[in-house]
Amino acid sequence: MPIQIEPQWWITAIEAPIVAALFWMIHGLRKDTHDRIDRGDQRDSDALNRTRDELAQFKVEVARTYVPLSLIRDLDRRISDHLVRIEEKLEEVSRAGIAAAQAARRAEERE
Repeated sequence: MPIQIEPQWWITAIEAPIVAALFWMIHGLRKDTHDRIDRGDQRDSDALNRTRDELAQFKVEVARTYVPLSLIRDLDRRISDHLVRIEEKLEEVSRAGIAAAQAARRAEERE
């Protein structure tokens, strides 16, 4: 007499463990994918930080070597001279304003 295998036995003995194994594999793949994405983001941010640091160092180097010191000194002297001229003009305007205010007070006192 041949052995009769029930369909429920197939489900419990073979299909259920296979489905569980597939779910376990999918879960492992998802976890691995997320871990790789996180590591990739970390590598990208590390590379970005290194690039920013290198760019900052390059900017400092360019600032040191691009403009000769004599030009910087000349520019500083010209700016200082110009600021002194502006200060003198402001003092003249201030003196003229004080003189006008005093003249106005005298004129009021005479009346």
